[in-house]
Amino acid sequence: MSQPRTSPDVLTMIRELVALPSVSSAKPELDMSNRGVIDRLATWLDGMGFAVEILPLPEQPHKANLIATLGRGPGGLVLSGHTDTVPWDDGLWQHDPFGGVEADGRIYGLGTTDMKSFFALATQAASRFRAADLKEPLILLATADEETSMAGVRALVDAQKPKARYAVIGEPTNMRPIRMHKGIFSTAVELRGRSGHSSNPALGVNALEGMHHVIAALLRWREALQAQHHHPAFEVPVPTMNLGHIHGGDNPNRICGHCHLHVDFRPLPGMHNATLQRQLREQVEEAARDWDPRLGVDVLSLFDGIPPFETPADSEIVRVAEALTGAQAEAVGFGTEGPFLAELGLEAIVLGPGDIDLAHQPNEYLSTAQIKPTLRLLERLIERFCVRP
Repeated sequence: MSQPRTSPDVLTMIRELVALPSVSSAKPELDMSNRGVIDRLATWLDGMGFAVEILPLPEQPHKANLIATLGRGPGGLVLSGHTDTVPWDDGLWQHDPFGGVEADGRIYGLGTTDMKSFFALATQAASRFRAADLKEPLILLATADEETSMAGVRALVDAQKPKARYAVIGEPTNMRPIRMHKGIFSTAVELRGRSGHSSNPALGVNALEGMHHVIAALLRWREALQAQHHHPAFEVPVPTMNLGHIHGGDNPNRICGHCHLHVDFRPLPGMHNATLQRQLREQVEEAARDWDPRLGVDVLSLFDGIPPFETPADSEIVRVAEALTGAQAEAVGFGTEGPFLAELGLEAIVLGPGDIDLAHQPNEYLSTAQIKPTLRLLERLIERFCVRP
């Protein structure tokens, strides 16, 4: 094998990435570009001999994905992650969220766990290899907007890039391999009745009462789905539907003329978001029509969502990850870019340093004790899938 090349120290790379704000948010006033992180990664990887491609998002050219490839040919391994973070809570951090402060065996900062540290570790692990070492390519993939719309990875699906055989998504799993997770989508239900004086119900159409019937129908549908679908690998082994927000009317002495409800759905692998969204719409429309055909009904997508994800237990990437970590591949409730990489034809696992329970929290940190084991694991994965495939 070729001699290792020099690269910035891992902790230095983590600090540099954390110092570059890259918040993605549904609130425009909080949303930021991720180009600082993308350009810093591009500089490092270009200097290491990677062929670097920066792909601005079609609808948001101030944001971009990065595909950096070492070696050539079909197959190979993708080390993948997202460059954006969630917003931070001013006043609740004990350390500068952009400082990368090291204390008590931890490195603190926004994105240290979710998931900028993974890029520093993947870069350091890759620095041991040259293109001549590889029989199949090594690809580092960095995406935009995972925390909000998944616009980055959706753009990659549209572009049909990158092409490889296997992928490791470095979300925080405490270095335990994950081969499946639930999906998610969010829907708004809006009922339009007719307001009137509360002294005479015949003067109007009460949208709040109509929503009562819609909710009853949705809960019956949820019960039926949970009786039909069960997966013991999950902590919550059934699909879930959460009624998370409701609002209707404006005064107690007026018939409620408008009511809206927000619903969160988490399907199991094997279930399909589009089918469930259609069935939800049918349940709502039928319940509203049965209660009062004068009700106006709209069922709108709040978040098109993430499909459920599952890589087969006998996939080579799953079996190798289990052997290297000594842990059986698991299932989790949170979503990742895994189903989109699967749509590109990659067999993927989720495997990275850090604890998901620290993500999206003040004082997010990565334990420095995880750095060396993660580096060794990534090096062995590169050796297995790129050097000796």
